[in-house]
Amino acid sequence: MAVTRLKRKDRRNSNAANQRIKDIKLLTKLPTIKNVDIEAIKASFAAKKA
Repeated sequence: MAVTRLKRKDRRNSNAANQRIKDIKLLTKLPTIKNVDIEAIKASFAAKKA
């Protein structure tokens, strides 16, 4: 039995994998938000409400 390659499907699968890798790299590059003052945020909401 001869083995045939489905070149179009292989190309589509590799493109999807490469896009997934790009998305993961982009998401990990973004900085995380740190040192958020929750009490100041609550106070600002209370000031807007009043």
